[in-house]
Parts: sequence; C-alpha cells; structure tokens
Amino acid sequence: MLAALPFLDQSGESETLTGLPWQVETLPDGITRVFGLQIGSSRLTDVLDILGSDMDLAIIAAPDEVGNLEMYYGHYRTGLLSGKLVLQTGIGEQEIIRLRENSVNSKYMASGQAKKYILSPDDLIHVLNETVTGVTFIPVVNLDEEVILARFGEPDRRIQLTGVTHYLYPRIGLEIALHEEGKEVLQYVSPHAFQQLIKPLEKEEGRH
Repeated sequence: MLAALPFLDQSGESETLTGLPWQVETLPDGITRVFGLQIGSSRLTDVLDILGSDMDLAIIAAPDEVGNLEMYYGHYRTGLLSGKLVLQTGIGEQEIIRLRENSVNSKYMASGQAKKYILSPDDLIHVLNETVTGVTFIPVVNLDEEVILARFGEPDRRIQLTGVTHYLYPRIGLEIALHEEGKEVLQYVSPHAFQQLIKPLEKEEGRH
C-alpha cells in the first residue's frame, strides 16, 4: 500500500495541487475538465500551453488497424503523483491514412506490435488544431479497490472480466481498469461519449 500513498495523501499540500486524476470538474456545457484540459473542447495546441512541449505526437497503429493520432507525455507529474498521459483526438480515418502516407518515418514500438508514424513538419502544425476527445492516465503507483473508492467514490457500475475489473463513472466520463497483473489504466471522455467507450466492455461481458 505504500506505493499508493500519493493517491491517499490527505496533507494540505496535496489538496492545494491541481491536475490530479480525481479532480474532475463538470462544466455547464456538460463537458469535463481534468488535468487542466477540457475534453471535447481543448485543442492539442492548448495542451502544449498547459502541459508543456515535452511530449511525442504521432500516429500509433496496431496490426490491421488504421491507427489513431496520439499526444504522449511519458513523465506527467503533479506533486508526488506521476504517470503517463496519452491524449486522443477525433481525427477521421481518411485523414489518418493521409497522415500515414505522408509520414517522414515509421518504426515498430517497444512491444513489437504497434507501429509509430512520425508526422511531416507541415502535418504536425496542422494537427495541433485537433480537439482532445479522450485522455488516458497510467499512474506509476499500483492501485487497488480501496484506493479507487477513496478517491473516486463508489462507481455506478462494475464490469468484471478475466483478470481485470472495470469501475464505471459515466457522470464524469471515467472508466478505471484495475488489473490483477499489469498497470492500472484510467480513461476519460466527455460524459456524452461514455457509452461508446464502454461498448466493447459490455460486448465482452456478454460473452462470459
């Protein structure tokens, strides 16, 4: 449990920090703000202003998939809490194909499965206008149910699959995957897009 102390720290210093994963604010127009970003409103250029330029921006494509445009921060940190942030956009499939064809380089990632396409300088400037539609946070610390409930409260629903429990918070557009083995993953989308996010989970749940 010592590893999860940054999530459980109740000190005054912790409470004055911003950009923490449990600080999810619902705005009047129905979108949410987390890590200082408005999901469904902030553009990638806004992300650079808020989180800085120490990031990677590329097309990431798994085998037999067109891929997605992702902005990746490998060293996100606020106070004692750190992890990895991956930002997704709603860029269309045909534009993804064009960006891949126009990329200046491509290489396999460490997993040996997914491929990374490096954007051309002209395309890089262009895609910074894309809107953030989702944020994935992978904390360095290991979580458990006690920590999740302490910080995020009781979920509206749980989906139990082999080796992983999914905690669903549709009102703030959050899904937390607690793995028996491997890292925990927190996925944020706008509340109106939450059902689309969990469709694959519900489909898999129906097979069990």
